[in-house]
Amino acid sequence: MADIKDPENTILLELKDGTVTIELLPDVAPQHAARMKELARDGAYDGVVFHRVIEGFMAQTGDVEHGNAESDGFNIRRAGTGGSDKPDLPAEFSKLPHDRGTLGAARSQNPNSANSQFFINFKDNHFLNGQYTVYGRVIEGMEHVDAITRGEPPANPDRMISVKVAADA
Repeated sequence: MADIKDPENTILLELKDGTVTIELLPDVAPQHAARMKELARDGAYDGVVFHRVIEGFMAQTGDVEHGNAESDGFNIRRAGTGGSDKPDLPAEFSKLPHDRGTLGAARSQNPNSANSQFFINFKDNHFLNGQYTVYGRVIEGMEHVDAITRGEPPANPDRMISVKVAADA
């Protein structure tokens, strides 16, 4: 188990192969970190699929509106088109690079449109620097992220079994 220094700002993301421990960066992107904790505490991320997983790039998930594989009427083609019932977040760009294992806020063309979706970088993706908010990093379990089924969308997508704030676990 990872050495968790700040349980209030640590996310435990349960995948099919094991737990991914994510350190949130509230000092860098306070509104994004707060939103992830809020949605995790609401159970909103539980059962949500990875709808866009590109080899050598990243794994995207977090569409709590259309991405829950356990909800009635789930349609993988709609996954990735929604957010949450909360307002969109303003961009919180920083000098932090999009390195392997960092968490980025997914958004539309509008820099201030991030809501609930996020992606985890499979490798250093520095071309994203300064264009997408970095608000966390994987500190343990990156091998489980690497094992997520690829596809846009995957034919049989992996899902987040549960997402919890470590302080509550």
